[in-house]
Amino acid sequence: MADTVTLFTSIGLSEQKAKETLKNEALTSAQVVNGATGVDKAMGTMLYSMVSRLKDTKRLTFLADHIARHKICTELQLAAALEFVKNHPQDPINQAEFENVCGVGVVITPEQIEEAVEVVINKHKELLLKERYRYNMGLLMGESRAALKWADGKIIKNEVDVQVLHLLGAKTEADLEKKTKVSPRIMNWRMMKTLFHCEVQSEGKSLMEQLRGEALKFHKTGENYKTEGYVVTPNTMDLLKKHMEITGGQIRTRFPPEPNGILHIGHAKAINFNFGYAKANDGICFLRYDDTNPEKEEEKYFTAIKDMVGWLGYEPYQITHASDNFQRLYDLAVDLVRRGHAYVCHQRGEELKGHNAPPSPWRERPMEESLVLFQRMKKGLFAEGEATLRMKMVMEDGKMDPVAYRIKYTPHHRTGDAWCIYPTYDYTHCLCDSIENITHSLCTKEFQARRSSYFWLCNALDVYCPVQWEYGRLNLTYTVVSKRKIIKLVETGVVRDWDDPRLFTLTALRRRGFPSVAINNFCARVGVTVAQVTMEPHLLEACVRDVLNDTAPRAMAVLEPLKVTITNRSADLKSDVQVPNFPADEAKGSHVVPFTNIVFIEQSDFREVMEKGYKRLTPDQPVGLRHAGYVITVQKVIKVSKVVELEVSCCVSTEAKEKPKAFIHWVSQPLKCEVRLYERLFLHKNPEDPSEVPGGFLSDINPHSMEVIDSALVDRSVAGAKVLDRFQFERMGYFSLDPDSTADKLVFNRTVTLKEDPGKI
Repeated sequence: MADTVTLFTSIGLSEQKAKETLKNEALTSAQVVNGATGVDKAMGTMLYSMVSRLKDTKRLTFLADHIARHKICTELQLAAALEFVKNHPQDPINQAEFENVCGVGVVITPEQIEEAVEVVINKHKELLLKERYRYNMGLLMGESRAALKWADGKIIKNEVDVQVLHLLGAKTEADLEKKTKVSPRIMNWRMMKTLFHCEVQSEGKSLMEQLRGEALKFHKTGENYKTEGYVVTPNTMDLLKKHMEITGGQIRTRFPPEPNGILHIGHAKAINFNFGYAKANDGICFLRYDDTNPEKEEEKYFTAIKDMVGWLGYEPYQITHASDNFQRLYDLAVDLVRRGHAYVCHQRGEELKGHNAPPSPWRERPMEESLVLFQRMKKGLFAEGEATLRMKMVMEDGKMDPVAYRIKYTPHHRTGDAWCIYPTYDYTHCLCDSIENITHSLCTKEFQARRSSYFWLCNALDVYCPVQWEYGRLNLTYTVVSKRKIIKLVETGVVRDWDDPRLFTLTALRRRGFPSVAINNFCARVGVTVAQVTMEPHLLEACVRDVLNDTAPRAMAVLEPLKVTITNRSADLKSDVQVPNFPADEAKGSHVVPFTNIVFIEQSDFREVMEKGYKRLTPDQPVGLRHAGYVITVQKVIKVSKVVELEVSCCVSTEAKEKPKAFIHWVSQPLKCEVRLYERLFLHKNPEDPSEVPGGFLSDINPHSMEVIDSALVDRSVAGAKVLDRFQFERMGYFSLDPDSTADKLVFNRTVTLKEDPGKI
């Protein structure tokens, strides 16, 4: 061991790093290749880098030989070599093609570097002279390196520096001045403006454009082996060939929710990503219920998930269940035991928690014994928790031997009492993907730690292995989406159910009146990101307004009515007013509302005492009535402790002495309705963060998150509305008809407020 440590320290590793390296069999094998023949520091560093990055260990000797013979000498050549062997897993390797791709024997002279840099400098000369040293020199370096792929980067940089200095001369005081910094407030505004441009795009691209073709740099179908971390076995190419025969090279994805809760806004991104990627590339997407936990699954969740996928505009190629494959999964588990990769264990659940769980004393029990015990588990001869089937592997997060099967004496939603052992996610997920011939298994970032176990299990059973790709979760502030916490909110009476409009479950957003296309647009604007994204709710609301502005017909509603009697019109005189459904586009139609001598206006649209800047109705200031073509002037204020009625005179707007400063909405012979106004459910951005909310999320409830107005008035144009129909109540916001509505009383939820001018009074 001492000799090995000395060898590793001689190539530049610290003694501690050298000792850690000894624990890694793959890295230590670099020493075996070159033995004691002597390895200088440069070669040793190259060998260490190669072995630490090489995924296919059968290529170890091949690459080490090229390094030892000084055919691969630079980082660029090594990167090209690693990429080549990844893309050519089958023997034999074409030596000539390999050396050509890796630049073996290519010599770049100083004269070639000088000439190439000169070409690049001349190309950018005009901007260089204009911007001088403020110019992005990285562009010059990038283009120069592209022209001289195998040249030493340091030499190229030196040449660029020399030629720039020759062109511009030494830096002046002006060159050394710091750029004026843009204030964070302005910068944030610019970022928001860029992100939420009027077009529904992310970086100028629609969601379909973001997902189409090679935009995501995903592997092509049948080329799974080119993916980073993918393990190639002797049977990989044959399995891929059979896979291609079954799929015809078509992209296949799946959306695999657990049917133990309602989908939320984060799932909307997952649905758009999985279904959208397949749709954008002429592929298919399965809706697969991961129904392996019978204790928590209910029919209402199966139904709601299917409804939400359809609501967002997607139709599954096929609806499947993990339980469809229970027998096949069991047979594969038996095969896994026979191959020596799984064993029956009797450690209790509490012993297996955490990442430092003690090793199982049953890990090396005979295969025959595990087969018998696994059969007894299936027959119900053990109590719950008394035995599990565990896989012999270590996950990326260090967790050892994850459980493949556990005992649960709970009837299954679909299979009844046929099974008392159920597979876990770690066991089921990749095998169902394999069974369905999924090409791209798209998961959120937290499943990255399971990627190696995903590949391991498929390869251990010698079945087709799909590729798992990860993307960032979508989170929102001022909410919780955890199933457990939403259940707590329901149980404590904070919200009524999973579809309470203050939540951000998809059923809640639909009930509140959010159009599905707005949610899809929001996902497009967020973009297909790898990093986790946390957004503010008002950014989602901006997408909702964009859609509703073009789709929600206008109506007039008064939330806090004030009676207005027109005294200079006879009581029996009645006329109808034509109101456009979309004032900006009258071609979209109109509706009729009655106009009588009694109308109702908002209490806030009248002030008994005139205030500076107030433009609506006062005893000394008339106001116009929207769409009616009339102006009203106060004649008498009737009070009973407060203002309860106004008597006004009315004239045609063209006959008014002066043009009114404002036009207000109104209703006449209206329908009585209930209106529910919603605000954020929580007071703080991150209600689950103990540093922000020490008392826990239940202590952070906004007491004003819902206001119910039970005596609002709305014009009769909405009388025939259906549940979830949406309207813009002029000057008030966007509203949707709630399922609680009856023939006697309509109930409206405020979806979002209007975008108001901050300076508007």
